[in-house]
Amino acid sequence: MARLRERPAFSYRADASVPAFDDTDPIVFVDGNCAFCSRGAQLIARNDHAGEFRIATVQSPLGRAVLVHYGLDPDDPDSWLYLVDGRARTSLDALIAVARRLGGWLRLVTAPLRLLPRAAQDWLYRRIARNRYRLMGRTDMCAIPDPAFRARLIGQG
Repeated sequence: MARLRERPAFSYRADASVPAFDDTDPIVFVDGNCAFCSRGAQLIARNDHAGEFRIATVQSPLGRAVLVHYGLDPDDPDSWLYLVDGRARTSLDALIAVARRLGGWLRLVTAPLRLLPRAAQDWLYRRIARNRYRLMGRTDMCAIPDPAFRARLIGQG
């Protein structure tokens, strides 16, 4: 994860394998087959009153390319990715950053997580991520019928 933070902002723009996309707003890249991730994406959409967050699945061509660019395995992601201002974050660091941006009760709920050292955050997140299907099951986020949510999906094909 440290190498990810060392990359220059917008490094993916120089990567020919990453398709061009609108990166002016924050984007979360999540496992579209994970029920836990899908619920998280819906939570972001419901609490994003400014309407700025976009969502891409790691299974999409864009999601796959961006994850590979950052050294993550899109076929077995052990983390999600949050991209804002050309910089990528993963693990609980990403979750905390998203909650801080959304504000309100999400910021309050995740505030104690900031007190954990980064290594502990990463360890805790990996334990949840590696067991996400067993804990919450599978789903198809792209099949969610909510038109407002679907309007936030990018890079699906």
